[in-house]
Amino acid sequence: MQRSKDFSNLQFLKDSLHRFLPNSQAVALATILIVGFFLITSLADVLMPVFIAIVLAYLLEGVVKKLEKRFDRLPSVFIVFTLFMAAFSYFLFGLMPMLYQQFKQLLQHTPDIIKSSQAEILKLPEAYPQFISAEKLRELMLVIQQEALEYGQELLSLSASSLVGIISVLIYIILVPVLILFCLKDKKVLLKWFTQFMPRDRSLALKVWEEVDMQLGNYIRGKFAEVIILGSASYLCFSLLGLNYAVLLAVFMGLSVIIPYVGATLVTFPVLGVAFFQWGLGGDEFMYIVIAYSIIQAIDGVVLVPLLFSEAVNLHPVAIIVAILFFGGLWGFWGVFFAIPLATLVNAVTSAWPRLDDKMHIFNM
Repeated sequence: MQRSKDFSNLQFLKDSLHRFLPNSQAVALATILIVGFFLITSLADVLMPVFIAIVLAYLLEGVVKKLEKRFDRLPSVFIVFTLFMAAFSYFLFGLMPMLYQQFKQLLQHTPDIIKSSQAEILKLPEAYPQFISAEKLRELMLVIQQEALEYGQELLSLSASSLVGIISVLIYIILVPVLILFCLKDKKVLLKWFTQFMPRDRSLALKVWEEVDMQLGNYIRGKFAEVIILGSASYLCFSLLGLNYAVLLAVFMGLSVIIPYVGATLVTFPVLGVAFFQWGLGGDEFMYIVIAYSIIQAIDGVVLVPLLFSEAVNLHPVAIIVAILFFGGLWGFWGVFFAIPLATLVNAVTSAWPRLDDKMHIFNM
């Protein structure tokens, strides 16, 4: 009787394993995913420059392929790499000092912004005494002010002032471009070396990668264009309206689209906070900023997103939010940054995974 029960349990485990890994291709794909996840998780701190270089080389590869239609591989690589280094140098030596200066000024003025906001908020108990008391509101504002001041001081004393931080930045500045050049120039050699460690029966893994490559390429190209367009439009609008910290706020606006739904909400506070501190609620300029900001966000959601991402990956909003929370909690900033690509990978794996019911989709709408 006991032997029959043990045999039944063993058969159940065997059937379960067969459902999860129905063939050798599924075994190979599962092995690649598990080993890749382990390597990235365990070596992320040590090999982060390598991972960043691989991602950037992947982004530049699309431009190289287009140039290869007219030139050979090597000239195409050097043209793209030269343009990348020119843009990188402008960002590093032109835009970054300006952003740092405006960011520093904004942090220094943060206490004044909080005090101005506090004066306006403290008027709420007079207008709505039945909903909130002045004493509770003062306690809340005091806590917020203290937290904001402490956070601002921490930001001002970031690792830029420490020797370790400076060395880390220099390593990234030197190593990442060099690694990008070699990844582009010696792509075939590196891939040939890398594939010797891959399972031989990897047709399913290649199928998943083809789908991820297609969807991810569309997504990244569209997202890059969205960042540039939104940031440029915001800078032009904020500059014409005379808003302080126009460059910094425009960069915030552009980068906010990297984190869907959450980014647009977070960037609202610095934009409207600076406008409020500069002109107050009663100024016409403040209303112009509110209207302009609303129009920019509306155009982004109604025009840019459907236009740029018509062929990109289609993930449900719930899946996107879950991916941001999960990967952000796992890897911090980089987890949030790569949440959508990682969700795309999960979507491709669940779609291509061999199973009995081909109608089952986890991430698809």
